[in-house]
This record gives sequence, C-alpha cells and structure tokens, in this order.
Amino acid sequence: MRGALSTVWFDRHQISRDAPEHLESVDAMCRALAGVIQDEVDAGVPKNRMVIGGFSMGGAMALHLACRYHPEVAGVFALSAFLNKDSVVYKAVEERARVGGGLPDLLQCHGASDELVLHGWGEETAALLQKAGMTSATFRSFRGLQHQLCGPEMELLRSWVLDKLPALPPPSDP
Repeated sequence: MRGALSTVWFDRHQISRDAPEHLESVDAMCRALAGVIQDEVDAGVPKNRMVIGGFSMGGAMALHLACRYHPEVAGVFALSAFLNKDSVVYKAVEERARVGGGLPDLLQCHGASDELVLHGWGEETAALLQKAGMTSATFRSFRGLQHQLCGPEMELLRSWVLDKLPALPPPSDP
C-alpha cells in the first residue's frame, strides 16, 4: 500500500471495502496468471477441468481472474476474501448473466472472528455476487476462525473441488 514494498497479489489503496480498486495492478496480475492457465491448456487440460482459488488477496485475485477473464473454469473459491464495494467483478458477472454466458460455481468461506478481513465484508461480497447473477454460489462461515484456515474448511474445499472435477474414466485402449 502507498508504494511500500511487499509480496502481495496486487496493490490496494487501503484494506477497506470502500476504497477504489487498483485495477492497473489487478489487471497486470491477471495477465501474468493467464499465462499459467494457457500453459495448462497447452498441456491438454481444458478450462472446464480447472478450479481457481485463493486465500485473502489470493481469493480476490481468483474472483477477478475467473469472473472477468476465464468464466469457463469449473469453479472459483475465495477463502477469507472480499471485493471492494464497486468492484468491476460485479459488473462482469452482471454482463455475463445478462447475455446468458456461463459463470463458474463459487465457494466462499470466511472465519466469523476474522479481524483483518471482516466477516461482513466476505458475506457482502458473496451477496453482491449472487445479486449480480452468480447463482451457483455458496458462502460458509466458520465460528471462532480468525484470518486463517481450519481443517473443516479444508475438508469442505476438498469435497467441493472433487465435486467440480470428478475423476475421468480411464482412457480406452486403441
């Protein structure tokens, strides 16, 4: 923030839902991550067999990447994450829903005791995404959890990913 050196996904003007998005840095990271996705596609993995997700800023980055640029992925997850109130992600979801374009399924989880990324911010993000047209969205709260992960959350995520990416049948012999 404010030009300070740090290792984060993108710049923020401040950690607040009310701050404007720093789209220049968000979009630069989206372009870099698009290369990773393209490498997977080139290796034979179709986008509908990919899930994109992350924790905290990584979750926000995943929402930008999946909803704005790669809606063909099987799913997106955001753990202890939020989007700014006027995020362009909401507009992208609204536009895709308006034209009947597909959107990835969403799993969003948040610790109810998170003091860094407030639980209400995550909850409001999920509600605004659903209102914008992301109908296949799930929001789960974890009582007592702060800005961290927990075993039950990871088990929920594991089950959700396996549901989105079921095992493929073995290849048949020629």
